[in-house]
Amino acid sequence: MITKEFALKLFEGFSIERWNDLIRPIPLLEMDKASEKTMLSYIIGKYEEKEGKKIRWNEIILFSLFDLLKKIAMCDVKAPVQRMIRREYPDEYKKINKWVYSQYESLITDGEIKEKFRIFLDSTGEGTSPEYRIFRAAHKYSTFREFEIIKHFNDRSRLTEIEKEIRNDISEYMDLKGVQLLMTRQKPYEFLMFIEQLRFQTRWNQTPRVPKTDVLGHSFFVAILTFLLGRNIDMCEKRIYNNFFSAIFHDLPEAVTRDIITPVKKATDNLPEIVKEIEDKIVEQELMPTIDDSFKNEIEYFTNNEFENRIIDSDGKVRFVSFEELNNNFNKNEFSPVDGKIIRASDHIAAFMEADRSITHGITSIHLTEGRTNLLKNYPEGESVNGLDIHSFMNSFLI
Repeated sequence: MITKEFALKLFEGFSIERWNDLIRPIPLLEMDKASEKTMLSYIIGKYEEKEGKKIRWNEIILFSLFDLLKKIAMCDVKAPVQRMIRREYPDEYKKINKWVYSQYESLITDGEIKEKFRIFLDSTGEGTSPEYRIFRAAHKYSTFREFEIIKHFNDRSRLTEIEKEIRNDISEYMDLKGVQLLMTRQKPYEFLMFIEQLRFQTRWNQTPRVPKTDVLGHSFFVAILTFLLGRNIDMCEKRIYNNFFSAIFHDLPEAVTRDIITPVKKATDNLPEIVKEIEDKIVEQELMPTIDDSFKNEIEYFTNNEFENRIIDSDGKVRFVSFEELNNNFNKNEFSPVDGKIIRASDHIAAFMEADRSITHGITSIHLTEGRTNLLKNYPEGESVNGLDIHSFMNSFLI
């Protein structure tokens, strides 16, 4: 299980502001950047697969985690300064990376993850693998998108060199089909515009809270929790991939429907079914046409019945299964297994931490205290979710 201490360190990504020496019309947070560039990695990677290339998705998942960890540790050093140190003082840069590793050495209890993090830091800026290039392209393009948000609110003279450098960085990846389509604002750009709407949708909108979180950053945090919780289970490669990307896209329909909170959905007996029917229609009419046919079915698989354990059987039909069936009979790539129950638990853990952190910081309300209590009640002591003790993890925050 992921520890409370490691989860809290990851949660710091919600408090780190980007571009904080410029005027920003909206908060630009490190967790949001991590989420958008990981979704962009998925989009760019899918176009590479469409071109017939083999992508090791587990590498991209690890890059997304490790890059966030480094950003959290180095948040006080601006990116241009880091690049200059790497370019002009390579020995010092290596020492900095060793220092970053030392900040997490006691927090990461998974030996394999810890070693891969060390290797990632040792090779930062030197990767040439297809997966690393996809991730870096996504990183550069997501930076470009943030720049496009702020450029209308700042003096042009301050931005000319920044824009030149960003465009120059992106030019290194113009051989990637997905990057070409994004830069020329074709189909994947339309899809990205829906994704970016999640950045503007505040969670727990009915109450003051610190730090404020939005749906975009929340989605990435849920994906990382899902990945780390799943490390306790022997999973096939496709199951790891499905769990992570189902988690990061689990709130994607909210880009077109917005979040309807549970109390409202339960206002009448029939309202949940009516809302679901309306949501499905809007998603089908507005969101799905922006997604390339090569991965449209996969996005639908990720976002439909997102909190159910499921597989795709030999007839190509989606089946809901128990955890025991998932582990014993369908833990193979050909069944495309998904631990929807773990994604649901991760979603609840993220919400629990959002409430708990604000309460701990002294900003509280009845919505937050009741929300935290009710989320914990979903996981009674002694019961497990897909083999995981969620109660003990949540309860550790209250001890």
